[in-house]
Amino acid sequence: MISPSTFNFLKDLQKHNTRDWFVEHKKDYEQARKGFSKLLDATAEELNLTDVIDSKKIFRINRDVRFSKNKSPYKNNLSGYFTRATAARRGGYFISVEPGGKTIVGGGFYAPEKGDLLRIRREFELDVTEIEKITTDKNFVKQFGLLQGDALKTAPRDFDKEHPNIKWINMKQFYAFREFTDKDVTNASFAKEVISTFLAIRPFFDYMSDVLTTNLNGESILK
Repeated sequence: MISPSTFNFLKDLQKHNTRDWFVEHKKDYEQARKGFSKLLDATAEELNLTDVIDSKKIFRINRDVRFSKNKSPYKNNLSGYFTRATAARRGGYFISVEPGGKTIVGGGFYAPEKGDLLRIRREFELDVTEIEKITTDKNFVKQFGLLQGDALKTAPRDFDKEHPNIKWINMKQFYAFREFTDKDVTNASFAKEVISTFLAIRPFFDYMSDVLTTNLNGESILK
């Protein structure tokens, strides 16, 4: 569903990132977006066999240049994500298609709300057995390597800097991505690889969902 013509368009856009050029090649963009949208539709259909997807979202290709030094008007990629249905399911599946081996598939928690981040840290303070089991699972490591995310340089307020789980407690982002080459993306098997990648991150989402919908006693906080 991601054809070589999509990469040709994105490569040309990198070279000619102007509004005039984009307007002239608007049909090429629409065709590329159409193929990307079909990939997301097929992915959502497969995900719904084992999950509940609330919606899909394709990001605008226009860049917000108001606070950026890079004033190029357009992004060099096609990207989108899926939200999971209801407050009981946390985590978001993300995909970005970009030439030069920069395509990534995965997801996670980029900017947890203050209350959610504190709840996660309290969980890690109590026990990291499950999160370590999930992120060292052979399939998780094969697909993503390590769980990624920015971390504090010192312990958060009200946490012991000498705590044995401080590595986990200090984290403030939690995500994992798998990278794909351009050849991978235009291969007929790419859609299946996207699904397998999302399925590999699912145990992490389910664990975080359980943490964020319960208190430290394991009691549900959902109404």
